[in-house]
Amino acid sequence: MPSTGLPPGGAAPWSISRDLPPYRGILAVDAKDFTGRPAVEHVRITTLIPQLLQQALERAGLGQLWQDQRFANNTGDGFVFGFDPTALPRVIHPFLIELQELLTDYNIHATATGRLRLRVSLHVGPLPDAGAPGDGNGTPRNDTHRLLDSTPVRAILAASSESITQVAAILSQRVFEDAVLSGYTRRHPDHFIEVPATVEGKNFQQRAWLYVPAPSGNLYDRRILGDEAPAAGSAEPERPAAPESEPAPAPAPAVTNNYGFLSHAKTVRGGQHMHGPGGAGGQDGTGR
Repeated sequence: MPSTGLPPGGAAPWSISRDLPPYRGILAVDAKDFTGRPAVEHVRITTLIPQLLQQALERAGLGQLWQDQRFANNTGDGFVFGFDPTALPRVIHPFLIELQELLTDYNIHATATGRLRLRVSLHVGPLPDAGAPGDGNGTPRNDTHRLLDSTPVRAILAASSESITQVAAILSQRVFEDAVLSGYTRRHPDHFIEVPATVEGKNFQQRAWLYVPAPSGNLYDRRILGDEAPAAGSAEPERPAAPESEPAPAPAPAVTNNYGFLSHAKTVRGGQHMHGPGGAGGQDGTGR
C-alpha cells in the first residue's frame, strides 16, 4: 500500500479541521482500600463491582444504559464505561442513591473486612466511539480517572462513617453545569460542595463538585478538605484596628447548605477561591 504521508491514526493535530467525536458520559468507580485487602479477595471484588453497578442502574430505571455501555473496562479495583450523556441527570439521581442503598444492604451482611465502599466520578466530553480499538481514549476519559483519584473525594469518604456512607461521588464542572445547575436532575445545587480536585504527584487541577448521598460523621466539618481552623484553645489572631471613621468589618458568616456541609462564605486556599454551595459562590447566587 503506498504511503499517504500521514502519521499513524490520521492527520496531525491542528493540521486540518475535522468532526468532533460523539459526546459520551463517562462513569468510573473505584473501591476504597482495594490494595490493602488480602489478595484472595481481589477476584471477588473485581467481579462484584460490575454486578452492583448493573443492579443499581436497573433499580434506577437505567437498565438499558448498562446494556448499551460503551468502551467498558474492568480496572480490577473498579469499573468504567461510557454512555449516552442524555442520561446524566438520572445517573446523578436516582442512580447514586440506589448504589448507596444497594451497598448499605450488602455491607449489613458482609464481614468487617468484606465491606465495600465506592468512590464515583462523572464526566462528559467527546470521545472516539466507532467500535474500533482505542475507543474511549482521550482527555475526558483521563480526567474522569483523575477526578476519581483526587484528594477531595478520597478524603470525604475516608472521614465518613463506614456504617452510613457507602458512596462518595465527584462531578466535573461540566457535568455540574449541564445536569445540575440547569435543573435537569432531581438534586439541587445545594446538595453539592465545590472543591479544587487535585491528585498527588500528578499535574492535574480542576474545579469539581462533591456529592454524598448519605453524609455522616465528620462530613459536616470542612477541615477534612483542608480548610484551616484555629487549634483548640488557641487565641484568634489579632486584627488591625479599623479607622475610627469606619466600623470594624464583621467576620464572614458561616453558611450551611441543605446537606449540612459547613463552610465560610469564602475560603481562599492556594490562590483559589473555594466556595460553599448555595449562595457562597458567584454573582448569580448559584455557587458557580
